[in-house]
Amino acid sequence: MSTKLFSRSSYVFTCLQSLDGCQSRSFSTGTAALASVKLKGRSFLTLKDFGSDEIKKLLWVSADIKHRIKHNNEFLPLLQGKSIAMIFEKRSTRTRMSTETGFALLGGHPCFLTSQDIHLGVNESSTDTARVLSGLCDIVLARVYSHSTLEELAKDASIPIINGLSDMYHPIQILADFLTLQEHYGSLNGLTVSWIGDGNNVLHSFMMTAAKLGVHLKIATPKGYEPEKSVIQEARRLSQKYGTQLVLTADPMEAAHDSNVLVTDTWVSMGQEEEKKRRLADFEGYQITMQTGSVAKSDWTFLHCLPRKSEEVDDQVFYSSRSLVFPEAENRKWTIMGLMVSLLTDYAPKMPLMKF
Repeated sequence: MSTKLFSRSSYVFTCLQSLDGCQSRSFSTGTAALASVKLKGRSFLTLKDFGSDEIKKLLWVSADIKHRIKHNNEFLPLLQGKSIAMIFEKRSTRTRMSTETGFALLGGHPCFLTSQDIHLGVNESSTDTARVLSGLCDIVLARVYSHSTLEELAKDASIPIINGLSDMYHPIQILADFLTLQEHYGSLNGLTVSWIGDGNNVLHSFMMTAAKLGVHLKIATPKGYEPEKSVIQEARRLSQKYGTQLVLTADPMEAAHDSNVLVTDTWVSMGQEEEKKRRLADFEGYQITMQTGSVAKSDWTFLHCLPRKSEEVDDQVFYSSRSLVFPEAENRKWTIMGLMVSLLTDYAPKMPLMKF
């Protein structure tokens, strides 16, 4: 059963089932159960398609690979002899570097393709491209404008397709964010994450993931910049299923209240440059500052997927000890490595299961 609490600026959806019932259904997965989760051969277009255990398995594999390579200095040629086609319609720093260096570090061969190298859907249909690449490489990561492009590739490819970013979702970013928070707090279950900014693709991916990890989500967006209605409906369903809270408001301070994590992103994405002046005016008052953090919990931290503009968060927060943005950026590499290994192999983590 659920209830809706309405105020002038927000609406809240909360699972009112017994705490024991929610806990036993959602968070009791043990090591053996997670170890048995298999993801080999799957595509990764949106975290909407992945369950709680599957997301936890991806985070566990990522943490394990990070520990073995970075801290134990091990050589792990898990993808030796394999290749990845990296299709980039949009420029990138973190997505390109994390994928290219991560795949190579695992012994594989990355192939970088820009819109000048491959005219996806122009000189060759997405269907034909998917079939051709299926015979030439083992996996594809595509950073595209339209999410439908990814769906077309996945429909006709016989190899896994990874969403490197689309207009609808940015799931690989969310894996990095939650690995960063797990490392910092020691556990994800019960955390409150507050998004303050645009209702964009990164937020959509948060909304498809948070409840599955026992994370409460509070969202502040200006009027007219709310998340997609279909995403809100699914996030509402997930919050009821997993016993977490979902809050949507137009008040940044309301969203930040009693939160563990403050998150924002660019207000003007690639392709929106002509809207910049209007967007900056509409987002007035949404900059994250120490004043925003003053109503959060005492252990609050800050995330931003980068690149960052000063109007989104001031220097005092961005460069403070509360900011996790640079570990977050590094974890883009370890989580994309964990994802690629999981989709291409039946790798079993060596490190003990983390406390989720």
